[in-house]
Order: sequence, then structure tokens, then C-alpha cells
Amino acid sequence: MSEVLEPTTLSIEGMTCSSCVNAVEKALNSIDGVSATINFATETAHILAPADINVKELVKTVEKAGYKAALVADGQAVTLHSKKSAKALFFAFIFTAPAVAISMVMSWHHRIDMWIIAQLDSYSIARPLYSATAWLVIALSAPVVLIIAWPIHRAALRNLKHPTMDNLISMGSLAAFTWSIYANSTGAGDVYTEVAAGVIFFVILGRYLETRAKSAAGEALSSLLSLGSKEVTIVRGGFPLIVPIEQLQIGDEFEVRPGDRIATDGIVIKGESAVDNSMLTGESKPVDVRPGSQVIGASVNHNGRLIVRATRIGKDTELARITAMVISAQGTKAPIQRLADRISAVFVPVVTMISIGTFAGWYYSGHTLTRSVSIAITVLVIACPCALGLATPVALLVASGRGARRGIVLREPRTLEVARNVDTVVFDKTGTLTHGVMKVQEATISVAAGKVLGASFSTLITETTIISSAQAIETLNSHPVALAITRYALGEGATHYEVTDFAVTPGSGAAGRVNLGTQSPVVLIGSPSAVAHSCTDFHPEIKLAIAHGQEAGLTVSVLAWDGVALAVFSVGDQLKEDAAHTITALTQLGITPWLVTGDSAEVAAGVAAAVGIDSAHVVSAALPETKLQIVERLKSEGRCVLMIGDGINDAAALTAADLSMAMGTGTDTAISSADITLMNSGLASVIDALQLAKKTLTIIRLNMGWALVYNVIGIPIAALGLLQPIYAAAAMAMSSVFVVTNSLRIK
Repeated sequence: MSEVLEPTTLSIEGMTCSSCVNAVEKALNSIDGVSATINFATETAHILAPADINVKELVKTVEKAGYKAALVADGQAVTLHSKKSAKALFFAFIFTAPAVAISMVMSWHHRIDMWIIAQLDSYSIARPLYSATAWLVIALSAPVVLIIAWPIHRAALRNLKHPTMDNLISMGSLAAFTWSIYANSTGAGDVYTEVAAGVIFFVILGRYLETRAKSAAGEALSSLLSLGSKEVTIVRGGFPLIVPIEQLQIGDEFEVRPGDRIATDGIVIKGESAVDNSMLTGESKPVDVRPGSQVIGASVNHNGRLIVRATRIGKDTELARITAMVISAQGTKAPIQRLADRISAVFVPVVTMISIGTFAGWYYSGHTLTRSVSIAITVLVIACPCALGLATPVALLVASGRGARRGIVLREPRTLEVARNVDTVVFDKTGTLTHGVMKVQEATISVAAGKVLGASFSTLITETTIISSAQAIETLNSHPVALAITRYALGEGATHYEVTDFAVTPGSGAAGRVNLGTQSPVVLIGSPSAVAHSCTDFHPEIKLAIAHGQEAGLTVSVLAWDGVALAVFSVGDQLKEDAAHTITALTQLGITPWLVTGDSAEVAAGVAAAVGIDSAHVVSAALPETKLQIVERLKSEGRCVLMIGDGINDAAALTAADLSMAMGTGTDTAISSADITLMNSGLASVIDALQLAKKTLTIIRLNMGWALVYNVIGIPIAALGLLQPIYAAAAMAMSSVFVVTNSLRIK
């Protein structure tokens, strides 16, 4: 029996590029039984570890690798360290701006030199060697290079065994700073301290902007995490009591006032209102609820006071399930990211060697030491592994957050690469193309047929009385068809009548004596064949209604009073309003729709015709293994198959398909088997999910392309001496910012 692994999420502080990601991953995965992936965008480690491994051991391992770590509790948003970087940015600017300004405005040099020398002479202090202005610039740069940049140097020292971007920045800035002191002391060449300060400033600016952008990218997930209620008003002994949400138990009844969020998933036991589920399902239209209605925790109650009985709490709620799937998706790497990981693993050592080679090439080809050092520093500074590391995770962060806000939950990043290749979609029927709830589609009430009953019934043969008698019988029956007829009758304003001698015959129908006041007929509701055995010949209007309902593939029930058929109810599962539109949209995208259902051929054909699925692509009376076989057959034909379902009988086919989507209203088995969960009951989310996946993949490829092209072009330009170090620093910082802001376009 395999060992059970428990998920743990750590926030990681100190990562600056994908090389850092590789270092932390390598350290954590070196622990026996641990599987860890790092999300650079959210600065988190998602870990599966045996239960006997303590969190402290995981934290200690991260710290040994040179980074800080802390446990992220369930439902807690990860805070990116923007305040610290903002403070560093402020002080870096105060010192860097005058240092750069003085260095760039040559006319200031002589004036400042003369002023400094005059001051030194007045106090009989020895004049400085060479440029006094240069010493001023060195003094202004020193706090930036030595103090503000200390976290960068510290990280570089810790990462000597697995160099990161910090090593490049540290080497570049310290080389420029120490060279400048040497050059100004000996007259060996130009001073580059403003370059050292500028490099640090632009690095800090880039990281600050990057953090802000990453925070914006993750705001959708943060808003989901913040939806959970902190308190709940429990009703005990008829009195409301406000308690922390942790004290709420399954079965507790709690109050939800107008404008409040519903504390947890439950069932309404008192009150009526309209509930807004848009934050969880993306469905903007409020849902009317009444006693018996299911409600989702974190949804907003609009206009009525509700009493709700808790059915799920804590990690089992719909909100917790959605956020868990989103976080899990963000902790999984897409296949396209593996390329970035492989490049990042060797990036810094390769750049370091290129820089050394550049210095040697320039110096030994007859150029000055100053020129050679300057170009080597530029090579170190312009290189940017951050962009590679951020290309995929930030795009995934934005996509998963945006999807969650629209009721689309991505479980695995690999779906992004599969979605663009989908050319065939297989639909289940019940709960997928249809609502999964039986409803009276057609009702025929024949007052004319009732004339056979005689004058004593003349005043009772009305549509309202006939429908009320149906409601009286079916209220006592729990069959899905009976429930549909009951809902229909109540909607038509049925009157309540007493029933005696009630009986149910499975497969045939139900019967009972209904007290209508002046008469108490025996009312029978059942299949046409069962009712025909106890009735006179059906009236032509009744026969026509039966034939019409059966041709439409509906379940037909006939109502009779004392052996005379008076009404026909044709019951069926209702198609979703956007089913036909979704099928049309998929066809226009070049995707062939199939319908594979366990229902009869008549029902399957009726649904297929209604939504626009070719009859050649319809399979009826399908068992779970049949659905699996259909998916595997289509895949063997070279098709890329998307399977959409909602039931336990769909789970095997969902798992076998290249890409799978489960309706959020379906079973946990189906949802756990699918790559994407659609929380919205509508089918338009299918198109939205495919488009979101394709757009996200496009953004990722653009990010990757930019990151690679930037470095492939930028490093040679620097090595050829065509770029100043300070401009290289700005380009490096903006490269990372570009990747993050480009990913925000997904929003």
C-alpha cells in the first residue's frame, strides 16, 4: 500500500529568478518522499510530503538553501513583499538620482571639483587624488551598492554553488564600484560608480513593479480567498447568536440577512430570496431560492431573510473546493515551462563565462582595461533569467484567477496546450446538455373528454380542478416524473385536496380517491398502457397528445377520473437554454460534437436534433464502458477528444479523454476526474474555457519568445560594446516587467 502524502504550501521569500526556483525545488525534492514544485509568480512552494515529515523540517531545508519560508494556512492569501521593496526603492532613488545626474552633466564636474577643493583648503585638508567630483559620486553610490543592495549580495554568497541572477547583479555592481575606486585613486580610467548604483536601482525598481504586477495578477484568487465568512449568526432555541465561523457545525441552522454573504453551503429551510452566485459561478443572473433550495457559501443574499441548514463546512465547501483546485493548478508546471527550467539551470554560469570571455577578448585585443571592464559588466547586467522564470507561472496565475471568477476552474496547466488541438467533443446528456431535472414539457387537459362522466361532474370538469387532482396524487409520490407534475401543478395555481386510499404500483403509476367536495373520484396517473387497462377508450384529443409526447421522446403520463382519461402530461429533461448555441459555436470552431448517452434512442435523437448534433454522431443506451470505448475509438482515429459530463458513469471517459470538463453541479467523482470544472450551469462556459486556454497559451508563448529573444539579442549587443551598463540595467529590469504586464492582458 502506497504511503499517503499530505499537501503543504510554503511562502518563499528571497527568490529573484528561475535559478532560485531550481535551487529551492532541488533542496526540497532531496528529502525522501517529498515532491515539490515552486511557483515563481506567487512565491510559493507546493509540496506533497509523507505525514511523518514535519513542516519545520521543510522550512529548515529551504533556509539552508538560502531563502526564507513560512507555512501558508488553508484559505490564507500569500502576501508578496511589496512594502519592503518600496522602501528600498525610495532610498535607492534618493542616492542614485544625484549620482547619475552629476556623472552625466560634464559641465558640473569642474565647478563641483573647485568647490570641494576650496572647502578642503579652508580646513587645511589634503586635496583628493584626481577628480573630486568622482569621489562625491562614489560617496553617493556607496549606500546603494553596499547597504541597500546587501540582500542581493547576501543571496549571491549563499548561492555560490547554484548561481542565480543575484550573482550576476552582485558581480556587476561590485565590479563597477571597486573598479571606480581603483581608477579614481590611480588615474587608471573612467569611474563607473553611478553605473553600479543605477544597476541596483533598476533591479529594485524592476522587482517592485514586478511584485505589484504579480499582485494584480493574483487578485482574482485573493478575492476568492477573502470571500469566506469570519462570523455566522447561528439560530439556537429560536434566538440568533453570532459566533466565529469555526464553531459552525453540519446541521446547524443559521440566519442570512439581506445583503449578507451566506456563511457556508446549505439548504434553505425558511424564507425566500434571490441569491447572487456570480463570484463563484460567473453567472450574473441571481437565482431565486425558497425552502428546499441548495445555496452556496460566499454567495450574496439579496432581498429576503433566510434560515439555512449547514450541509458542508470548512474544506468541504464549494468555495474551498474551487480555491483548492485553483491553488493546485498554480502549483503544477505546464510542459512548456520545462524548457524554461532547463535553460535557467545553466543560464547564470553560461552568462558568467560569456562575461569573462568578453573581458578577455576586449582586453587582449588591445583595448584599455577600463573599456574591457565596462563591457564585461554590461554583459553581466543585461542578462535576465527572471523573464524566463516568469513567462509561464504569471500567465497561469492570471488565467486561473480569471477563470475562477467566471466559474472556470483549471485543474492542470497541461490543459492549455491540449485545448488548442481539440477537434472532437463528446457530450453526455443528462446534467450536461440538459438541466438534469424532469419538467412537464407539454400538458393537455381535455374538458371535452370529461363529458362522459355525466352531469354530476359537470361543475368539476375544469382545467384547475383536473390539475389540482394531479397535484393531490403526485404530492404523495416520490418518482421524478411525479415530482415534475407536482411542480407544474403548483405553478398553475393548483388547489389542495385530501386523498384517501393512496397506492403506488412501480412501473405503472399511482392512484387514490380525491375528495373534490361534491364528488370523490378515483384518480389514476400512470403510463398510457397501464391507465388504458382501467379506462374507457381514450378521447381523440388524449390519443393525439400521447402520440405527440412519445414521438418527442418524452415520458408520457395519463390522468383519469373513474376510468375516464382527462389529461396527458409529457415529462422530460429540459435542454439548457444555451445548448444549441454552444453546439453551433463549437462547429464554427471546427470541432465536431458527439452525443453519447444512456437514454433511449428516441430521447437521444430528439435531443440531438434540438441542439444540432448530426444523427451519425449519436450513441444511445450507452453504459459507462461504452462511453469509454467511444472516446478511445475517436482517439485511435487521430482525433483530439474533449469529453464533457457530470456523473459517476462519465468518470472513466473523462479520464481517458485528451481534455475533459465536468459540470460543477455534477458528482465529486466526475469533478475529480476532469481537467476543467465548469461551475456555471450553462454550456457557454465550454467556449469560454477553450478560448481562455488558447489565449493563455498564446500569452505564454509570447512571453517565452520575448524572454529568449531578449537574451539572445541583448547579450551579444552588450558583448560587442554597443550598450552602456546603466542602459543595460534598465533593459534588464523592464524585460521582467514586460512579461508580467503582458500576462495581465489575459484579464
